Amino acid sequence: MTALLFKNARLIDPEAGTDSIGTLAVRDGKIAGPTGMDDARVIDCDGKCLAPGIVDIGVKVFEPGERHKESFRSAGLAAAAGGVTTMVTRPDTTPAIDTPEILEFVRRRANEASPVRVLPMAALTRGRAGREMAEIGFLMDAGAVAFTDCDSVVTDTKVLTRCMTYATSLGALVIAHPQEPIFSAGAAATSGKFASLKGLPAVSPMAERMGLDRDIAVVEMTGARYHADQITTARALRRLERARAAGLDITAGVSIHHLTLNELDVGDFRTFFKVKPPLRSEDDRLATVDAVASGLIDVISSMHTPQDEESKRLPFAEAASGAVGLETLLPAAMRLVHNGHIDLPTLWRALSLAPSKRLGLETGRLKAGAPADLVLFDPDAPFVMDRAKLRSKSKNTPFDEARMEGRVLGTWVGGAPVFPE
Repeated sequence: MTALLFKNARLIDPEAGTDSIGTLAVRDGKIAGPTGMDDARVIDCDGKCLAPGIVDIGVKVFEPGERHKESFRSAGLAAAAGGVTTMVTRPDTTPAIDTPEILEFVRRRANEASPVRVLPMAALTRGRAGREMAEIGFLMDAGAVAFTDCDSVVTDTKVLTRCMTYATSLGALVIAHPQEPIFSAGAAATSGKFASLKGLPAVSPMAERMGLDRDIAVVEMTGARYHADQITTARALRRLERARAAGLDITAGVSIHHLTLNELDVGDFRTFFKVKPPLRSEDDRLATVDAVASGLIDVISSMHTPQDEESKRLPFAEAASGAVGLETLLPAAMRLVHNGHIDLPTLWRALSLAPSKRLGLETGRLKAGAPADLVLFDPDAPFVMDRAKLRSKSKNTPFDEARMEGRVLGTWVGGAPVFPE
C-alpha cells in the first residue's frame, strides 16, 4: 500500500480539539503521525481541511427488499463523495435484519459493493414487531454492532425490559427512537400554529419527551447501554441532561435536517421536507444546536432515508417520510460553522469521534496508529445543490437548489482513495 504524506493541511483533530496547519503521514493503512517519509506520495492540501472520515449512524440501505431505492453500491459511492468513511446501517429493510442469515447476506453484499466501511445494526425484536426478542447473542456473533427497531417503537414495556436486560448481559448497545408511538401515529408535522394553518395531522413535541422518559426508566432498571437516535426538542433535552447527570449510560444523536431546518421549511407542502420525527420549531432547533455544541447531544447523523419519486409525489400527509443525506451531511453541517454556532473540531467530535467511541471503533482520530480514514474538504467552497447529480439512487433531498458551502475534495478509507473515483 502506498505511503502518503499530506502537507500544508489544516488538520481538524476532534480528540485534541485543535484546528491547525500541519503535516500528516499515512503508512500501511494507518496514521503514522506528523513525520515525513522519503518514499511517500506527497499530497499538497493547499491549506484545506483534513479531518477523520465521518462515521454516520443510521444509514438506510434497501438491501434486501427494495434495491431500486438504494443499493450498497450507490450508497457507498454517495458516502465516499460526502466524506463518510463508515456507514452504520439500519435493519428496517424488507425483510428486517433479524436473523444471523440475513445479517450475513447484508455483510457480504456490503463488502462486495461498497467502497466505504459498512457496519450493520440488527433488529431488537423479530420483524421489528415489538413482540419477541431477536437472537441478540447470535446476531452479535454475526457482526451486529447495535440493536434497534428504528422508528417501530416497542410499545410493550415488558418486552423492551426483557430485551434491554439481555442486551446488558452481553454488553450490547440498544438504539431507540424516543417517541410515544400511539400519540404520534399518523403525524406529519409538529403541532402548533403552522400545522393548524396548513391542516396537517400533527403531534405535540411532548411525545418525544414521553418516549424518552419511558426509555430512561427502563435503562435505570436494566443498566443497558442506550443511544437515542434523534433528540429534537428542548423538552427532551432537559430529561436527557438529568439522566446523564445521574450516571446512566445514555448517549444521544440528532439528524442534520433537524439542526439546519425547521417546521416552516415545509412551506407549500414540500414533501422532501417530510422527515421522522417531523421538523420542529426554530426554538427547538436552536436548543439542539446548543446541545451539540455543549456535548449533551453526542452524535450528528444524516439519517439517510432514500424514497423513490412515487413515494414522495403524494399529498403531504400521505407521502413517505425521510430524506437522503450522505452527500449533503457535510455541506449542511457547514451552515452551523459559518453561522458561528460551532467550531470545526467540535463539529467533528459529533460527526466522527463520538460515534466511533460509542461503537468501540478506533476511527474518528488523527493520532498515530488510528485507521487512515480521512476526508479532505474545502469548508468555504460555494455551490448550488442539484439533486440530479447526487450519487444515491433516490434524490429526495430537502436541499435541492439550495446555496451551500463546503465541498469534499478527497476521501480515503484505510489509506486507499475512494473519492474522487
